[in-house]
Amino acid sequence: MRIQRITYVSLGTNQGNRVDNLQKAIDAIADEIGSVLKIAAIYETPALGFTGHDFYNTCIKVSTYLPPEVLIAKLLDIEKELGRVRSKDGGYTDRLIDLDILLFDDEIIFTEELIVPHPRMLSRKFALVPLAEIAGTVFHPIEKKQINHCLAQCTDDSEISKLDIVLQRPIAISEKYNYIAIEGNIGAGKTTLAHMISNEYNAKLVLERFADNPFLPKFYQDQERYAFPLEMSFLADRYQQLSDDLAQFDLFKNCIVSDYYIFKSLIFAQVTLQNDEYVLYRKLFDVMYKEIVKPDLYVYLYQNTDRLLQNIQKRGRDYEQNIEASYLAKIHDGYSNFIKTQQNLNVLVIDVSELDFVRHKKDYKSILKQIRDF
Repeated sequence: MRIQRITYVSLGTNQGNRVDNLQKAIDAIADEIGSVLKIAAIYETPALGFTGHDFYNTCIKVSTYLPPEVLIAKLLDIEKELGRVRSKDGGYTDRLIDLDILLFDDEIIFTEELIVPHPRMLSRKFALVPLAEIAGTVFHPIEKKQINHCLAQCTDDSEISKLDIVLQRPIAISEKYNYIAIEGNIGAGKTTLAHMISNEYNAKLVLERFADNPFLPKFYQDQERYAFPLEMSFLADRYQQLSDDLAQFDLFKNCIVSDYYIFKSLIFAQVTLQNDEYVLYRKLFDVMYKEIVKPDLYVYLYQNTDRLLQNIQKRGRDYEQNIEASYLAKIHDGYSNFIKTQQNLNVLVIDVSELDFVRHKKDYKSILKQIRDF
């Protein structure tokens, strides 16, 4: 199990649009490192150790699963992406953005790449003042004193001014939603995306147990004969699984992500069942549907039919290889009609036909951004 750690990161800038620089850095940290839990005010201070424009400084509290050596590498990457060019002699200079780890839990770290607590933080008001604002009662692991006490003993007499500017805290997906259902046609990538989001946000993962259904291979060989027992067994299993898993929330997980929603049963039943079978099926479904917890967000991944067929062929399940494009089109039409009629369901449709969120990180991040911003 991955361990969630708390780190405090100092941010500073004295070039360009300083507020924008800080906000972009905070947004990047939320995307690449972890949940931003607190943001201090912005403090203006003079350049220290060289002649330059005044700095805007702040400090943030971040929850992360990254080990410290990976964390510092990520922060350096963010600095570079935001345009910072480090001086070759290592001296103090103007900078678009400066990111420093002040504290990492209560650890003391001495390596070639990283020293924590930051070795100069106790002598710098621009670091201590914003840190004390959001972590005043936290203990410095070497001094064994609270940060407020360290600030009171700081001998730095630099001027420092608190600005009336509020930086926006990015809201993590796991904070915004308790339960996310990810849906899509056969081969759309819903299970893969559910896995990735679960790992990213320490979410409880609920996966459809299709592999355990003995009627599925038989259905693809003889759809007319096995459609009704297949759909009934899926409905019963989905109802049982969602009822159990959603009722037993894991205290060590941040939220729940599933790769299906029970309405999937009705969509497939509309396509596969005869009229009289569907009427009976619908009566049973309506009874169960009233009892199921609705997701805070329903994500539908749209893939064009050609991509679906390619994905199905690529994953190589024998019983899926004879699926026809017309069958996939009917499934999509069923989802489309369902989405149009669900006024009380929070639905986000994401077109992933031109995305490869498994191999390309930017595609995955664009999906996360759509979910977070929705």
